[in-house]
Amino acid sequence: MNNFSYSIPTIIHFGKNQLHHLKEIKEKASKVLLVYGGGSIKQNGIYDAVVSVLKTCKKNIVEDGGVMLNPTVDKLYE
Repeated sequence: MNNFSYSIPTIIHFGKNQLHHLKEIKEKASKVLLVYGGGSIKQNGIYDAVVSVLKTCKKNIVEDGGVMLNPTVDKLYE
């Protein structure tokens, strides 16, 4: 195996009106993985808001919907 260093800093914003923080990833990544569960994200409108901000920032969006609580190893490999 080759030597390498891997860094994955994470910032999590909780609470109301935090959607504007998505614009901060503008310079940091070109591709975004959007992982969500059963569909309430689409029913309450947050999905459309998130996708809109990401598209405005010219991000390529890769989606993985339908992820269950405490996903199985099979779902992780999927």
